[in-house]
Amino acid sequence: MTVLLRRALILACSFAVTCAWLARASAAEPVRATEQMVVAANPYAAEAGIGILRGGGSAVDAAIAVQLVLSLVEPQSSGIGGGAFMLVFDAPDDQPSSARRSSAPPGQAADIIAYEGRETAPAAATPDMFLDDNGRAASFPAVAFGGLSVGVPGAMRMLELAHRDHGRLPWPDLFAPALDLAERGFEVSPRLHFLLDRFNDVARGERFRAYFYDDDGEPREPGFRLVNTEYAATLRTLAAQGADAMYTGELADRIVDTVRNDTMRAGRMTHEDLRAYEARTTTPLCSPYRQWRVCGPRLPSSGGVTVQQILGILQAFDLPAIAGDPVQSVHLIADASRLAFADRNFYLGDPDFVAAPVAALLSGEYLRGRAALIDRRRALESVSPGSPQPDLAWNFAPSEPTEVASTSHFSIGDRWGDAVSMTTSVQGAFGSQLMTGGFILNNQLTDFSFAPEIDGKPVANRAEPRKRPLSSMTPSVVLDADGRLRLIVGSPGGTRIINFVAQAIVAVLDWELNIQDAVAAPHFVAQGRSIELERGTDILDHAEQLRALGHNVVSRNLNSGLHGMTVDYTDGGRVLSGGADPRREGVALGD
Repeated sequence: MTVLLRRALILACSFAVTCAWLARASAAEPVRATEQMVVAANPYAAEAGIGILRGGGSAVDAAIAVQLVLSLVEPQSSGIGGGAFMLVFDAPDDQPSSARRSSAPPGQAADIIAYEGRETAPAAATPDMFLDDNGRAASFPAVAFGGLSVGVPGAMRMLELAHRDHGRLPWPDLFAPALDLAERGFEVSPRLHFLLDRFNDVARGERFRAYFYDDDGEPREPGFRLVNTEYAATLRTLAAQGADAMYTGELADRIVDTVRNDTMRAGRMTHEDLRAYEARTTTPLCSPYRQWRVCGPRLPSSGGVTVQQILGILQAFDLPAIAGDPVQSVHLIADASRLAFADRNFYLGDPDFVAAPVAALLSGEYLRGRAALIDRRRALESVSPGSPQPDLAWNFAPSEPTEVASTSHFSIGDRWGDAVSMTTSVQGAFGSQLMTGGFILNNQLTDFSFAPEIDGKPVANRAEPRKRPLSSMTPSVVLDADGRLRLIVGSPGGTRIINFVAQAIVAVLDWELNIQDAVAAPHFVAQGRSIELERGTDILDHAEQLRALGHNVVSRNLNSGLHGMTVDYTDGGRVLSGGADPRREGVALGD
């Protein structure tokens, strides 16, 4: 089967029905290596990353090259005009110099460093900015496209910060793969063509249409060689001047001009908003899960705390013992997820603005109490947020998340034992549709709750000046009982990222699936009243049994993009195993 045909088959299955036979055929065995590995959502990006590793680059160096290429070849999902969360595992036997760890938090003893490049709202943002003319929350399509939805991008600031701490190759060298592709052109993939075709009716950005569509208004065909000289010029500027070029100078002028003078929906970003932006370095959020330690990003990503809540609740149940009982497994994980999402939607927001009780939400006593609500014989009739910290319990109103599924994740391990788990996004497919410098600007401000208050109470994730919207990006790192790297994984999928990642972790740790089988396994998602079962997979065979337990069951396409890597240790060293989600175009490459 040719690569192009396989991509076309994956595309057809991903957007019509997810084919169980395709998952089995493409997920028989993970890719294995002993030295280094890249697992990314596009072959061009994976090839760029492995090339950097082969040239002596670190996992962080490879991550930068991967992101720069993804911005070009997978523009619907992520790019330098968006934001990201990254976890870096710094192997204990690799002793970095103090200069390379200069931005790490003082006194940090952990081997994992969390980097945050989340977008921020402009200083002129207001809680009512996403209300319609009648004072009600606007629909997503009404505000998604145009300048109003654009947040100050953070990906490049974050990557530069991580490179300062962990880079081995010179910064300009990391731009070579993307620069070469931008100038020579890359072949439009079947997936990109499909998304552009589906997007045609709402694609209104002038530069966007001129680049992605032909003179007849049709999307570029699969195999069309798309050249982006404007992006090449941007890459040269960033390679020479560093990330500062996006936040000051001519490129910053173009970003502000594009956002503020947009004719679809003018935005509020200013030069001062760009100049004030700072990426952040923190310790990750980590919790025990059985004999392992699971780590993820801190707020403003809800992914770390919510995945760890789900797993913490599930510690009360012997999941390995029921691995052969799909109905009971789905039932328990679904109700644990529903309880965690009730807390997520009530309490969580940017910690600079919201005193979210994260430690209380993850305390063993609280999670055991939440687990006690689950009945193995009957679905919860309703779920409500708990009261882990009573003085906060009635400060906020619950919100409905608005995140949409357009993001990318990649997992990288290098020869020194270091690893990167990075999730990156422009929010909705093709972000705001606004392009400048050859790249797409995000529409991440639509991750804020559109209604700023409900029944007179403020919503924790409402828009405010210089605030970071709540995210569900969940780049994850799992350590074994000896503190060694065991698993890195993440996914796109909007709020469903949390479900996809939690299930992949359970599949690897509790059910001992290899990483390829874990990322290809049929999905089920529960966040509120319903369980979504992945259409076209064997999991639908259990729908009636789940209904008999009281679950409201629906089927839908669940187009994840899980990319992960496991590490096994032998007397002779270690074995890296990579798994790429067959629902998308990703690949794992290793040496």
